[in-house]
Amino acid sequence: MIRELHGTNVLICAEDGPPLASERDINDFLGAAWAADATMVAIPVARLDPAFFQLATRLAGDVAQKFVNYRMRLAIIGNISAHCAASKALRDFVYESNQGQALWFVDDLAALDARLMA
Repeated sequence: MIRELHGTNVLICAEDGPPLASERDINDFLGAAWAADATMVAIPVARLDPAFFQLATRLAGDVAQKFVNYRMRLAIIGNISAHCAASKALRDFVYESNQGQALWFVDDLAALDARLMA
């Protein structure tokens, strides 16, 4: 579903559906965003392959880089505290991502709305 939040067209992905697990999947999400004329994609944590949270797999970095390369903002929606508690590297990645504009990790759509309003 596409939703306008404070001047940003956000493609909000459903909780169910194919997971984001590979570069091909990244392209599918980007294609859906372009088709919907979105400038940001909001992906629920439930749609992420568990490998995303293991930085050694490079999936999170590949996802972030691809979205940045195509100038599409990305928000990961949901609670990832258990993943962050298990990995200092992931905690640092999330912290640094949230300092920028390209990739945010937020708890819910209300938090995303608040970030876009700021």
